[in-house]
Amino acid sequence: MTTQSKQQLTGIVVSNKMDKTVVVKVDLVKRHPKYHKSYTKSYRYKAHDADNSCSIGDKVVIESSRPISKDKRFTVLKKV
Repeated sequence: MTTQSKQQLTGIVVSNKMDKTVVVKVDLVKRHPKYHKSYTKSYRYKAHDADNSCSIGDKVVIESSRPISKDKRFTVLKKV
């Protein structure tokens, strides 16, 4: 049996209107393969916040986990 390492991402909370769920926006800086220009790609992940402690604007670290709901695949580890 192989063990997989858990993916950790850092982002900013953009919504906390759901119960025990926050939406985290993660920005990644990429480089274009041909033109070598840097650009920012944003991803939004729903993360499980068990005690509803996160508010909008908080910087958080999220970690991949087992599927919690239809589109929740991350949990909030800590506030930064």
